[in-house]
Amino acid sequence: MEFLEIPLFDDDFFKMIFRFIINLIFLTTIIRFIYYPSSKRKDYVFTYYLISIIVFFLCFTLKKYELDIGMALGLFAIFGIIRYRTDAIDIKEMTYLFVVIGVSVINSLANKKMSYAEIIGANVLIISILYAIERYWALKQEESKSVVYENIENIKPENYQILKRDLENRTGLQINKITIGKVDFLKDTAELTIFYFRNNI
Repeated sequence: MEFLEIPLFDDDFFKMIFRFIINLIFLTTIIRFIYYPSSKRKDYVFTYYLISIIVFFLCFTLKKYELDIGMALGLFAIFGIIRYRTDAIDIKEMTYLFVVIGVSVINSLANKKMSYAEIIGANVLIISILYAIERYWALKQEESKSVVYENIENIKPENYQILKRDLENRTGLQINKITIGKVDFLKDTAELTIFYFRNNI
């Protein structure tokens, strides 16, 4: 049956739903159980889910028209909008974005020449490598914060350990290094930059 020359139902509907469930399971494993525990970035969790889901349905829909050149140009456009003309994305977040898009493309574009065992195997391998790198090989990322410090006596070189302990107690961070910037003796304040590892938050 058709309505306005469009079929009301197609057998590919079941294929789409089944592949979407597979895709969602692997995306959740990557985003929620590998990426989020190490980054704690909820904003990127939202972005990754929405982009990967849209890419999945976009690729699955375009696949039915067999637009090989158009598909390639469309995927180029997808990667071209990643920057959104806003703040630059960290290299790690950019890599995870590439991973979730790639996984969605693999799961949506696989045809009869590719078995479900190969699809699932590819997803499992990607997740396994991600987990191994994130858990065992990834280097800790050092970050910094600027603070205004009022106990100016502690910025003396001989009081460095006192300063470090005081800042750690106040911020709850395990500090690696402290640099001293502008000092205002009139207000008894100093501008400090503290360095710490993200995983220590």
